[in-house]
Amino acid sequence: MTKQFILDLVADMTLEEKAMQMTQLAPEFFYHKEPARLTGPFRQWNFEEGQLASMGSALGPSGASFLRQFQEDYLAVSRQKIPLLFMSDVIHGYRTIYPIPLAQGCSFDESLVERAAQATAAEAAAAGLHVTFSPMVDLVRDPRWGRVMESTGEDPYLNGVMAAAMVRGYQGEDPSDRGRIAACVKHFAAYGQPEAGREYNTVDMSRGVLRDFYLVPYHEAVKAGAAMVMSSFNVVERIPATCNRLLLRRILRSEWGFGGVVISDYAGVDETMNHSVAATPMEAGKKCVQAGLDIEMMSGVYAATLEKLVKEGQLKEEEIDECVIRILELKDRLGLFENPYKDADEQDEKSLLLCEEHRSLSRQLARESMVLLKNNGVLPLSGSEKIGLAGPFADTGCILGGWHCEGKEKETQTLKQCLEDALGRAVPTAMTTAFQYSDRGKAPDICVGDLEELADSEVCIVAVGEPEWETGEASSRTNLRLTPHQEKLIHSLKQVGKKVVAVVFSGRPMELSPVLEDCDALLQAWFPGTEGGGAVSDILLGKYNPSGRLAMTFPKNVGQIPLYYNHYQTGRPLLSKEEHFTSRYIDCDNDPLFPFGYGLSYTEFSYSGLEVSQDGSQASILVENCGNRAGETVVQFYIRDVSASVVRPVKELRGFRRVSLAPGEKRRVSFTVTEDMLSFYNEEEVWIYEPGEFDIMIGPDSERVERTRIFRK
Repeated sequence: MTKQFILDLVADMTLEEKAMQMTQLAPEFFYHKEPARLTGPFRQWNFEEGQLASMGSALGPSGASFLRQFQEDYLAVSRQKIPLLFMSDVIHGYRTIYPIPLAQGCSFDESLVERAAQATAAEAAAAGLHVTFSPMVDLVRDPRWGRVMESTGEDPYLNGVMAAAMVRGYQGEDPSDRGRIAACVKHFAAYGQPEAGREYNTVDMSRGVLRDFYLVPYHEAVKAGAAMVMSSFNVVERIPATCNRLLLRRILRSEWGFGGVVISDYAGVDETMNHSVAATPMEAGKKCVQAGLDIEMMSGVYAATLEKLVKEGQLKEEEIDECVIRILELKDRLGLFENPYKDADEQDEKSLLLCEEHRSLSRQLARESMVLLKNNGVLPLSGSEKIGLAGPFADTGCILGGWHCEGKEKETQTLKQCLEDALGRAVPTAMTTAFQYSDRGKAPDICVGDLEELADSEVCIVAVGEPEWETGEASSRTNLRLTPHQEKLIHSLKQVGKKVVAVVFSGRPMELSPVLEDCDALLQAWFPGTEGGGAVSDILLGKYNPSGRLAMTFPKNVGQIPLYYNHYQTGRPLLSKEEHFTSRYIDCDNDPLFPFGYGLSYTEFSYSGLEVSQDGSQASILVENCGNRAGETVVQFYIRDVSASVVRPVKELRGFRRVSLAPGEKRRVSFTVTEDMLSFYNEEEVWIYEPGEFDIMIGPDSERVERTRIFRK
């Protein structure tokens, strides 16, 4: 039931004021300044002074002092004194930066991810923000797409668990509480599967694939109480998501019961004309309002057309009122009518931003997110070895990752600094700045003199990867290999007899096959955030036993992409390499370089004794630490519907447990098998359960599983 004061405010508004409540602008427009970065078609739109006095929300501002002043200045000229909403892309930390979301997915630790989101909310709220455009839960299968770094991976179940954890972390029980902000789940829907991995490109998939995989994590975020949803740039079934009634009306609002605010992505309403589903701004505005899009971000279609659309009878004013009511209800939910400044507090900023507690949490999450991909026994280092350090990421703070909000590279300790602090001595370095790691030309010859500083080193840590600016939005790539310079560096060190430990900093799975043989150990560090250098040092020196597991498959080469574990079965599966007429390549295996869920430890775990209860409701396995170190493993539970009315995936993750075991310790780990996890959408889009045979699988990753078959009535 809508509160009466909100209904009264809406009744008192002019159509122009309603349209401006539905418009989000950068703060520079209110202060008549040119925005620093203006993308899209915004320059063609002009706003009059009176309009700016009734806009509904602002994009990207930050800082308690500025936002308090901005709100004060705005309310001084606003006729109805309705507070502004302040929103920003606080993706993986505000000032204290946590690992990129793809790395967080590799932690398989939703409780820690929730704590990181809560700490992020505390910093952002103190800085005056009300809404974060997070979590980004687009399911990703193509690492050519730069924005895979914002997702928690390729699996709908894992993404859904992490999405719900982030929403809880940001919002708590009530987003109006001190230190909490509203979550906006994005990008709805299926933005993570653009054709050819190219940003902003067409998305084309069947309704069944959309239901089976891509919609799941958005739904989990909505069920967790996300206050907002952002529509995506792409089309779904030939209609842009921004004006897609199937997505916004039928699925999101009718099926899922979402009553919150839907906002477009940057200039998304205007871009419906580029998609050629609207010929004019009038048509664009009409279609988006009728689809249920409440706020237009950074373009002026609503402001220019809604009043005219109502006067011409093309829109009912009640349709606009629905949108405005939802916006005002969000402001009320955040407590802005009582306190327009909410938690903006300069003293809290000083005490919270980059505080020791948050830095410690960042380091813990970074350690849990890193994945040990290979180890020939060289790790962990004892510290007594002669250690050398090379590569472009050896001594740089540029390891925060894209969308690092207010994070500062100068506040990020480098790997070199952290190693030297831990070892208590200087670490010799070579070729840390000798080449540009964005250079994709032919690798120069590396002579003995280039590596002279490492001549006495027994173990060489090579910090390689891709630069931050080659990941994130508008950063699609066709070449996922390390640069020729970096590959040559690894090969050269191996050729002179060094033990090579490669540490890869990246925002996506890289093509590592060309260097894998010459690496004695390989650690995928991702972009680990503010405390990333210390986290890498902790793992290399054995202060932390790695426990991360891949949330996204690593291909052997780019030609295998898209490559993911939970694919549908083909009519001609590859059962034997001798069979020619099967689904396979003639120049490469079908198998990935590293599968979903994969990761090594400094100890060994065995899985045995898979058991399923007589009624098929419980499955368990015995896990033992067979090594001589304490460690954590991620026990993963998969199912497969053996025969159904529609084709089902060959495996589906349905649960996981992080289990810590001392040397020699055993533990039986159990999972409940529910009817819901065995159900699916049929060809008529009805959620059904079909009795029959199911494979139950439990193991340390998606490939190495114990398997048994059950029958469920």
